[in-house]
Amino acid sequence: MREKAQIRIISLFLVLAWLLARPLQAQNLTKEFPKAFTITVTNPLNQSREEAMVLVGEEQLRKAHKRFNTMAFVVMDGAAEIPSQYNHQDPRQAGIVLVLKSMQPRESRTLTVRYKSAGEVKRVYEKRTQAELSVKEGGQFQGKKYVGGKFQNVQALRVPAEHTDHSNYIRYEGPGWESDKVAYRYYLDWRNAVDVFGKRTQEMVLQNVGQQGLESYHNLQPWGMDIMKVANSLGVGSVATFHGGKAERVEKTDSTLVSITENGNLYSSVKTDYYGWQAAGQKVNLHSLLSIHAGTRLTRHQVQFTGGSLPNITTGLIRDTLAKVHKNKGNQHQFGYLASYGKQSLNKDKLGVAVLFKNQDFLEFTQDANSNVVTLKPTNRQAEYYYVAAWELEPNGIQTEAEFLGYLTKIGQELANPVTVRINKK
Repeated sequence: MREKAQIRIISLFLVLAWLLARPLQAQNLTKEFPKAFTITVTNPLNQSREEAMVLVGEEQLRKAHKRFNTMAFVVMDGAAEIPSQYNHQDPRQAGIVLVLKSMQPRESRTLTVRYKSAGEVKRVYEKRTQAELSVKEGGQFQGKKYVGGKFQNVQALRVPAEHTDHSNYIRYEGPGWESDKVAYRYYLDWRNAVDVFGKRTQEMVLQNVGQQGLESYHNLQPWGMDIMKVANSLGVGSVATFHGGKAERVEKTDSTLVSITENGNLYSSVKTDYYGWQAAGQKVNLHSLLSIHAGTRLTRHQVQFTGGSLPNITTGLIRDTLAKVHKNKGNQHQFGYLASYGKQSLNKDKLGVAVLFKNQDFLEFTQDANSNVVTLKPTNRQAEYYYVAAWELEPNGIQTEAEFLGYLTKIGQELANPVTVRINKK
C-alpha cells in the first residue's frame, strides 16, 4: 500500500511539473519564433471527427504572408505545440500540414502559427508516416534477375528496362508508404497493382520489410505481414481503365519514373509518371500521386493523364469468394464506395477493403474475371479517389462487417465535408 501511495505522489508531482513547464515553454517559443498569425480550422460536420488533416496551402499562405519562413515555424493550440510539417516537394499538397487528434461537431478552433524571419529550425516530432523506395546497388542484372548488391533507399528511380516481377532488384518490389495504421506498396513492374501490409504495431515498419527476401513478409511477423493476394486483380485501389470488358492495369509503358515526394512525420507521398501507357487502344502519359497522413488508413490517389483521351479512370478490388461485396453510389454529402469484407486475408482472418469516390464522378459498378470494378469519369483529364484496408489484427482493429460499413459511412461523410482553413487577417 505504501508503494502504491508513493507511486501516486510521484505521478502527481510529474503532472504538476509538466503543467508548470508549459507556460515557460510557450514563452520560449514566442521568443524563438517572434512573428505570428492565426488560422481558424472548422469542422463543418455535425459529428465529431478524429485525426483530421489540416492543410494551409502554399498559395493561400503566400498571398497572406509573403515572407513566411517555411524552414522555421511552429503551430500552437493555445500553449500547446502541435506537430506540423511543411510540404516542399509534393506538387498538389504544398504548404503547412498538421493533424488534429479530434474535433467536436461544428467546432471552430483558432491556432497560432509562429515563425522567425530567417534561418532554419528543425522540430522533432513522432514519426507517424513514411514513404520509401529501396533498390539494390553494387550488383548487376543478369538477364531479368539482379545479382549481388545491397539495398539502399533512393529518392527517385527510372525503372530499368531489365526489371520485371521477382527481379530481386527493388525491396518488396516497389515503393511503400504507411501511416501508424497500415502500410501499402505497389508493384513497380508490369503488374502495377497495390498490395497491403497489415500492421500489428503503430510503429513505422517498412524500413525492415523485405530485408531478408521476398518470402519473409508472407508469414505473420511481430510487426504484421503481407495480407493480400493480388495476382492479376486490382488488389485494392490500383489504377486502370475499363476497356473491352476488362480493367486494363498500367502494364505496358515506354518508361516509368517514380519519386518519393514527401517522407514526413505527418504526411508522406509517392509520385509516379508513366510515359507511353498503352491503354484503350491508344498511348497516354499517366501521372499518379499517392499520399497518406498520420492517424488514417486512407490512401488518397490523384491521377492525371495527357496525350490521349481515356474513356474512364477505373479502380477496384480483388474478387474473393470469402468476402461479401458492398456497393454505395454516395451522394453530395457522402463519398460512395465499393467494398468487401470477410476472411480474405492471407492469414485467413478478417479483412475489409474499399475504394471511395465522389458521387459526381461515378459511372458504373462492374467486374471482370479478377476484380470488382468501379469506373469514374475524368474531369479535365483528372480523377481522384481513396482506398483503405482494415485488418482485424491491427491495434484496436475493426472486428466486424457492421463496424467496417459504419466506418466507411463515417469517413465517406468526412471526405465529402473536409475541414476548412482560413488565415485570419491581422
